[in-house]
This record gives sequence, C-alpha cells and structure tokens, in this order.
Amino acid sequence: MSRGEGLRLDVHPTHPQARQIERCAQSLAGDGLALCPTDAGYALVWGLDGTGAEERVRRLRQLDTRHPFTLCCASISDASRFARLDDRVFRLLRRLGHSPVTYLLPASGQLPNRLRQCGRGKRRDIGIRLPGHPVAQALLEACGGVLLSATLRSPDMDADEAPFLGHEADAVADLWLHGVDVMLDAGHCDPGPTSILDCTGDAPVLLRQGFTPVDLD
Repeated sequence: MSRGEGLRLDVHPTHPQARQIERCAQSLAGDGLALCPTDAGYALVWGLDGTGAEERVRRLRQLDTRHPFTLCCASISDASRFARLDDRVFRLLRRLGHSPVTYLLPASGQLPNRLRQCGRGKRRDIGIRLPGHPVAQALLEACGGVLLSATLRSPDMDADEAPFLGHEADAVADLWLHGVDVMLDAGHCDPGPTSILDCTGDAPVLLRQGFTPVDLD
C-alpha cells in the first residue's frame, strides 16, 4: 500500500471483522499510519518501530521532537514491559480497567530512548493507555499488544473554541484521512479527551479530568 492513500475500512464497532483488523495491522507493520476508534475519540496509531510513521505524525500535527506520544497497550502485562508498575499502581490499573485514562508512569529500560518523556531529575516517564474500545483492543492484539498513539488536535484549531472531540467518523475522515494509510471506521465512538493520572509519585494525581470522568475514591 502506498503512503497517504487513506483507505477507509468499515468495521463493526463491537465485533470487528478479523480481515479488516488484519489489513490495518499489515499496514502498521510496514511503517504505516492509521486512524483507530478508541474510548476517547479516534486516534492516530502506528507501530513501536514505525519511525517513518512517527515523522508523518509530527508533520501532520506540526509537533517538535520533544512532544510526548502515548503508548496504547492491550493489557496490564503489556504495559509492564515499558513502564514500572509497583503494587499500588498495579491495583489502580486493575480497578479502573480498560478505560479512557492516560497514566503517566516511570519508563522501564525496554522503552526506546526517543519515547521517554522528561521527568523529575534524571527520571523518564511514559504515557500509557489501556483503551476499552473493542476495535482498538482487536488491533492491539493483532499488533503484538502495543501501539503508539497521538490525539487528533490540529495545529490550526483555536484553543479558545469548543474542543474537537474526535468521535464523529465523518468529521475525522474529512480532516485526517488524507494523511494516513488506513482508517478503521467504526462509526461514532465516545468523545475525548482522556483523563490524565500522574502515577509517578506517592499517590495518583489527577492532572486532567477527561470527557468521561474518572473516580479515584
């Protein structure tokens, strides 16, 4: 598949067809870039080794090399390969489950250096998601349990206007299909953004309450 064709694949939102998932997974294995529905809007996704796709994301969103990306994981076990999870954080992830939350966690040694976010002192952190959308889960499983992701905020969107929630499939396709290889179109999904939980300290700190509120009590 040539870059930028923007193939739009219809996929069932709760029981995604294996053939459509596999077509997308094959594109990502070849340094492709895709649009995938999640439980917090559609997201740009690409493979961990997809440095070419990552550069395309930076150009599309006009991001510098310091901008952090998020690691989407199929399971807590997959997340533990790239982030250090103590017992407290493990229990939190188990309790919240697959949900529209981004966890800021200390990075492990298996994470490529280019993906490590600056933390306190010499520590490096990573944003981790366990998306609950069935299509995202199926794609993650087909891609070895992990993908990189970025939100769909365009550089020309006015921050003072209502946020682009990224959940309407046609609007997402109109704005972003030209810049990707594949879109898994499952129709409308739950809006974003995610909540952000900083789990790098002694207790989790809610940095942002997302469209779907998270309850820490």
